[in-house]
Amino acid sequence: MPREGSEPGEFRRIAMGKLLRYYLWLGTLGFGGPIATVGYMQRDLVERRGWLSREDFLNGVALGQTMPGPLAAQVSMWVGYLRAGSLGALAVAVPFILPSFVLVVAIGYLYERYQGIAVVQSLFYGIGPAVMAIIAIAAIKLARLTNRRDSRLWVISAVVLVVTAVTSSEIALLFIGAGLFMMLWEAPPRKAPWRGKAPAIALVKARGVTFWLGAGSAGALSALFLFFFKVGALTFGSGLAIVPFLREGVVHQHHWLTESQFLDAVAIGLITPGPVVIAAAFIGYLVAGFTGAVVASIAIFTPIYLGVVIPGAWFIRHKDDPRLKAFVRGATAAAAGAIGGATIVLTRRAVHDWPTLAIAAVSVPLLLRFKVKEPILVLLAAGAGLLLH
Repeated sequence: MPREGSEPGEFRRIAMGKLLRYYLWLGTLGFGGPIATVGYMQRDLVERRGWLSREDFLNGVALGQTMPGPLAAQVSMWVGYLRAGSLGALAVAVPFILPSFVLVVAIGYLYERYQGIAVVQSLFYGIGPAVMAIIAIAAIKLARLTNRRDSRLWVISAVVLVVTAVTSSEIALLFIGAGLFMMLWEAPPRKAPWRGKAPAIALVKARGVTFWLGAGSAGALSALFLFFFKVGALTFGSGLAIVPFLREGVVHQHHWLTESQFLDAVAIGLITPGPVVIAAAFIGYLVAGFTGAVVASIAIFTPIYLGVVIPGAWFIRHKDDPRLKAFVRGATAAAAGAIGGATIVLTRRAVHDWPTLAIAAVSVPLLLRFKVKEPILVLLAAGAGLLLH
């Protein structure tokens, strides 16, 4: 199964220890964002080692683009799923996520104790504007990749961007509504699904789920788990699609972090290896220490894991279903708009004088023209912050 013409089941004979060691290495040195990390996997597992066939690997990429969550984590879990089912997906996820988790918790420990020191403030003075440039470009790239020349998708992105920027909040139902809109437009059901009693039942269930996911009165840990589980289940498009949901809940609903601290959390997610959503561990640490970091990480990766192992076999059969593809396009267009709107809101905080404006302006050509990697840019911006502040 790994190489064209190889015997079926050959990948299952690859020693699990080899696979786990590879993902520990990738989780430690996998800088460059999700696309780069997926590229490393294709190079190493398909082309160099020949463990996986190109078709099996691309099925994992297609599944990752359909289900919510960061692409690199989804493809990693998919590889483990092919090797040893649901336990294999879990086994691969641990070494892939662990290095960035340890690094983020260590940074959180230092940050919590020294964030009031002038040098730390100067570092993040420069990092904030650079992060805004990174997120803005990610939103544009995601919109171009998803929307292409489809005017309907561009309208969805624009509407969600305006709503997010004007209200300074991110509305999760807009993602679902955008997906359903495209699904009904392109592949309407033969029988209207709203006939009879279905809508009332669905509304009651939806309200129940919303209440359950938003509840936090049981304590900080339960609030962390429920919030980050919801974020993981509703993050479509890219790792940075997490930013709008995080900001709404972390800053405005629960008041766990200030706007400035939230920007720092996003920056830390960008400069560490592994998926950007590992910023959840940093936030969890600031809220409830090491236990909070563990709880937040488990919560945000659980729906991503379930999105791989539950629909895995079903997806292979239905990945070309027009309704599924239409829903994903609509939800991803909404994600691009939400990222853009959140960028506008956050930029008001990060870019507030001429030096920060200069850092943001210089960051754009460095990313687009000179192809500077995001972690390197963040480090350069940190140095600029020390010099200018």
